[in-house]
Amino acid sequence: MRICYYGDDFTGSTDVLEALTIGGLRVILFMDIPSLALWEEQFSHYDGFGVAGVSRTMNPEEMEQTLRPALTALKAFQAPIIHYKICSTFDSSPVTGSIGKVIDLGREVFPEQRFTPLLAGSPVLNRYTIFGNHFTSQGTHILRLDRHPNMIQHPVTPMNEADLRVHLAEQTSCSIALLNVLDLELKGSMLKDRLNERLHAAPDILLFDVLTEEHLAKIGGLLAEENDKSPFFVVGSSGVEYALVSYLRQHGMLPMSSESMVANATDRLLVVSGSCSPATCAQIEWALAHGYAGIRVPAPLFFEEDAAKKMSNLLSEAERFLRDGKNVILYTALGPNDSSIEETQNLLRMSGKSLAASGERIGGLLGDMARELVQSLGLKRVVFAGGDTSGFAVKRMNMYALEMIAPIVSGGPLCRAYSHDERIDGLEVVLKGGQVGPPDFFGRVQRGQS
Repeated sequence: MRICYYGDDFTGSTDVLEALTIGGLRVILFMDIPSLALWEEQFSHYDGFGVAGVSRTMNPEEMEQTLRPALTALKAFQAPIIHYKICSTFDSSPVTGSIGKVIDLGREVFPEQRFTPLLAGSPVLNRYTIFGNHFTSQGTHILRLDRHPNMIQHPVTPMNEADLRVHLAEQTSCSIALLNVLDLELKGSMLKDRLNERLHAAPDILLFDVLTEEHLAKIGGLLAEENDKSPFFVVGSSGVEYALVSYLRQHGMLPMSSESMVANATDRLLVVSGSCSPATCAQIEWALAHGYAGIRVPAPLFFEEDAAKKMSNLLSEAERFLRDGKNVILYTALGPNDSSIEETQNLLRMSGKSLAASGERIGGLLGDMARELVQSLGLKRVVFAGGDTSGFAVKRMNMYALEMIAPIVSGGPLCRAYSHDERIDGLEVVLKGGQVGPPDFFGRVQRGQS
C-alpha cells in the first residue's frame, strides 16, 4: 500500500482518485473506512484507498467526533502517506470545515512527525501558492483567492484573506513556516538544507508554495524522504498526489504513462445540482440551450412538511422527460446571485440551524430524487454538482465505493459505483465541484469525451 486518504468532501475525493489513477496506481474510494479484514480479503492488491467524507461542512465539535476516530483507523493501515484532502480553494473557517482543527487532531494522532506538511497548490487545476498567498482561475484569468468573485460570495465559507498563513491562524494556534517558491528553485542538497533551515525553529506546520509542476516533483521528494517513520500525515489538495506521483515516476517506481482509459457515450444523462457557482451556472445554461430539460427544485421545498408530496410531482416530471429520451437537470440555483440562496439562508435562520446545514438538507433530498430515478428507469450515468451538497446526495445512493473509469476534465472523472443494490451497482457517476469544468461539461460527460 502506498497511500490512504480522507476527503473533506466527495468531489474532492474523486479529484484525488483521478490524480492517483492517471498516475498509474490502482485506488478505490470508499464511502466509509473499510475494515482491515475487508481490505485484506478483497482489495489488498490495490495500491491504496480513499474515504469520502463531508467534514468540510462540519463544525469543530463534529470534526472532533468524526475525524479523530477516522484518522486513528487510517493509521492502522500503515500506509506510508496518510493524506487529509482539503479543497484546493482552501474552503474553511474557524466554525465550518476548519483545516486548523484537522491539523490539531492530526498532531495528536501522529505525534511522531516533526511537522505537518500543508500543500494547497495544484497547477493542473490552476491553483497556485506564491509567498504564502493562494491564487485560482476564473476563465483565462488568475486571481488572488480573496479577489475571486465566487470565493468572496461563497454561501458558507467566504474567503476574505489570500495569505493562507493568516487565514489558518484564525483556526489554530499552531506555528506556521513557509517553504517558498524561491526555496523550491534550489536543487539537491541545497533544497534539503533550506528545508532544515525552515524547520530550525520547529514550526508545527510547514506550508509549501507551488507554482510549477517541477515544484510539485521536488515537494514529492521531500515528503517521500520525510516519511521514514511511516505513516506520515499530510494535509492538502490533490497537489499532494500529483507531487508523489511525479516523484515516483522520476525515480522509476511508476510507469511513465498509464493505460489508456476511455468512456462510451450514454443515451440519457441525469444531472443533479446543488451548486451555486458561476461555473455550474454556465454549464446549466449551456445544457438548457442544447435541449436538456431543466427542472428547478425550489429552496422552500427542502424545509416544508409536505416536501415528499411536492418532490413526487417533480420526480414525475423528470421521469416523463427521461422516458422520452431527454437529458434532465435538477437544479436549485443559477449562480451566486440566485434569489433561492438568500431564501434558503433565511429559512435556515428561522429554523435555528447553521448555514452549513443547507448542504446536508439539500444534498440529501436531491440524492433521494436521484436514487428514485435511477432505480425506476435503469439510468446508467449521473452527474452530481456541488461540493457542499454532492456528498450528502451520494450517501443516499446506496453505494459503498467508487473506482475511476476515465477522465473527463481535471477534477471531475467518470467513476463506477459499487453497491449491494443491483440497480445501483455499476452506475457511472461524476462528482463535480462548483469550480470544475468548461460550459459544455455535461455534454462531455454524456459523450464520455475528455
